[in-house]
Amino acid sequence: MSSPAAVLPSFDPALGAAVWRAHQLGRHTARGVPSQFAALDAELPGGGWPVGSLTELLIERHGIGELRLVLPALAQLARDGREVLWVAPPFIPYAPALQQHGLTLDRLLVVNAAQRADRLWAIEQVLKSASVGALVAWLPEDDGALVAADRLRRLQLAAQGTRSLAFIVRPQAVRNAASPAPLRLQLAPAGAGEERLRVDILKRRGPPLPAPLALALPPVVPLRAPARATARAANDA
Repeated sequence: MSSPAAVLPSFDPALGAAVWRAHQLGRHTARGVPSQFAALDAELPGGGWPVGSLTELLIERHGIGELRLVLPALAQLARDGREVLWVAPPFIPYAPALQQHGLTLDRLLVVNAAQRADRLWAIEQVLKSASVGALVAWLPEDDGALVAADRLRRLQLAAQGTRSLAFIVRPQAVRNAASPAPLRLQLAPAGAGEERLRVDILKRRGPPLPAPLALALPPVVPLRAPARATARAANDA
């Protein structure tokens, strides 16, 4: 009597794109948006900023160049006709500097939210709507309290499946805190000037980066506005 033929489960080829080996960079079904920093793109899964997931930027203080790191990608999305949304930026955006870096102002939207709960709600709703090309949100740790991992997980779930970039700027003090973000970068000045940025890739779909990157940033636009808050914003742009 012959044994019945073994029934093997069917394999979905699409799952292959979601699987990565620890010694290799992960492959995404959708190519990332180029950061326009060649050394960084070479180390990012998908060859650029990932779409449909959170990217955390951990900073020691505002104005070290975190905006100049993401502005090339934001400007390209704006030129392609997609909206760019900022949630709770720490300073008043300085329009001349943003234009100097190629960001089309009529594509930039700004949401001011003083309370953490309002910020988190706004971020989640925007990601769920999938209506913008990119979101940049600042999440300071109010009164030393960390944003709960489950709230961040909700943001990651909201971002999944979209074509949007989602950057969350947080203080470097949360480096060792749990986070569902697939990509986490720690940023710091690389030297005494403002023209180079040290980038440590703390987490990615792939092996640890053996050494941090030192990226040459676009130059700071000369300041002309007298307002203190506006001037500080221009320093970062």
